[in-house]
This record gives sequence, structure tokens and C-alpha cells, in this order.
Amino acid sequence: MPKKIRVFLDTSTLFAGIWSTEGRARMILKLGESGLIRLLVSRQVLTEIERVVRRKAPNELGTLALLLERSNIDVISGIIEDRLTMTSAVVNHPGDAKIIAAAWSSGVDYFITLDQVHFLKNRKLRKLLPFNLGTPGDFLSWFKERLLREK
Repeated sequence: MPKKIRVFLDTSTLFAGIWSTEGRARMILKLGESGLIRLLVSRQVLTEIERVVRRKAPNELGTLALLLERSNIDVISGIIEDRLTMTSAVVNHPGDAKIIAAAWSSGVDYFITLDQVHFLKNRKLRKLLPFNLGTPGDFLSWFKERLLREK
């Protein structure tokens, strides 16, 4: 059996997964629920998503809790200091540098985000990282390709 793909979700992806029951981010949460992939977040992402949901969609706090549990999301702790130093040099937002360093430290295969400014359009970051980085749609295409190659 092939190694389970480890996927890190940032705050924007989690929020999209809560907000849209039909969107690609929700599909990723369902993949986690089915056990096909392993979903990861950092403590910082959990803190941010709770704050964002309280501010933008307080009625969805229950949905957040339910989706986190059903999706089997693992909360990682700890950051390798060298990785934080490297990400801080190319990501000009300290919180986002810490999130991407946490993902890198946890050995993920894919980092999913909707953040264009700090992550998706950051060429220096993309060159630095040893894992894939993209939107929920990018990830689903990548995942489908992997499944087809393994058949």
C-alpha cells in the first residue's frame, strides 16, 4: 500500500471548506474523512481559523468543529528553527512564514492555500520548498494524476 499523502491546510483553505459545501476545499476535507489523505494543520492555523470564523461566520463555529473532527485533521506542533529562518527570508508576513515553516517541518507532500500574495505568487518560496504548493483545485488535479499513475 502506498504511503498516505500528507497535506497541510492553511487558514484560507479551511475557511473555504467550511463556507462552501460543494467547493474543492470541502472535497479535500472529505478526502481526509475517507482516509485517502492525511490532513495537517498547525496550532497557529487553528487559532486563526477560529478567530476568522467568529468574525465572519459565527454561526459556522459548530460546522468548523464538526469538520475538523470528521476530517481526521492532525494538529502538528513544533517548527525546525532553520526552516523558519529560511521561510522568513522569503515570506514578508511573519505569521505566514511560521505556517509554511510548520508545514515544511512536518514533512508534508502538499501545502494547500488560497493566499495569492504570500504563497501562490511567491516565486522565491516555491523554489525553496521541497513540496508542492497550490490551490485546492491544483491539489485535486495533482492527486488525481497520482492515482491514475498508480493504477
